[in-house]
Amino acid sequence: MTILVSACLLGVACRFDGASLPCAQVLSLMEKHTLIPVCPEILGGLPTPRPAAEIQGSAVCTKEGRDVSAAYQRGAKEALRLARLYGAEAAILKARSPSCGVGKVYDGRFSGTLIQGNGITAALLQQNGIPVFTEKDVENGILPNGKQAD
Repeated sequence: MTILVSACLLGVACRFDGASLPCAQVLSLMEKHTLIPVCPEILGGLPTPRPAAEIQGSAVCTKEGRDVSAAYQRGAKEALRLARLYGAEAAILKARSPSCGVGKVYDGRFSGTLIQGNGITAALLQQNGIPVFTEKDVENGILPNGKQAD
């Protein structure tokens, strides 16, 4: 399979805080699959490091109140373009992120509280028929090919 993957999960220091969060289980997928690293925030033109942002209604805003929605939308469109270009059959994205979160994202108040929802990129990929998972799914043995890990 060809799988789009959040670059931070592969060890690229591109998170908002300039760090990475490599995930051994995701990295191990390289043995059998082609992984395409993406960082929608960088693809959207945001720097690393950058202020933390959360989804607030239909906007993505920093803690300081700056609306960065356009960059998040641009990055999501670029991630979708790359998924199509490389024929990605699925995506594994960073849980809880305002770009990449699947199923749960932070509530927009910078309180650490999670709510139901998807990040901007995750939602766009799903709307275009690309199944989206998080590293938590992979850590729990759920693989993008629909099979359970041994």
